[in-house]
Amino acid sequence: MGPHKFMMPVLMLLSCSTSIGAAVDCTTVTDLISVCATFITYGSPDPYPGSPCCEAITNLSLMTRSTANRRSLCWCLMGLITANNPNSTAIATLPGFCGIPLGFTIEPDTDCNSNIF
Repeated sequence: MGPHKFMMPVLMLLSCSTSIGAAVDCTTVTDLISVCATFITYGSPDPYPGSPCCEAITNLSLMTRSTANRRSLCWCLMGLITANNPNSTAIATLPGFCGIPLGFTIEPDTDCNSNIF
């Protein structure tokens, strides 16, 4: 099964709700993260996500200028993590592997309401 087949259910799931909190559009987040599908699914390219994926994470970091945006981005990423279990760890590691801070730590148990400022 190719990486694009893996992301289709995620895209369909998150496209149903266009945004959470109206600050960050989850469809946009999903589209950006979809370029990381190979890394999320297989842990490759070996073992780093690669330039297109890190460029997507850079674009996500541009969305984190306010607390509301960071919380919305967190909720979108948590939706992806939930939808991609057991590959959730790969999604959570993307900012660190790419060296791109999002202004918050994303982990499978992150509370976007109380841990984002």
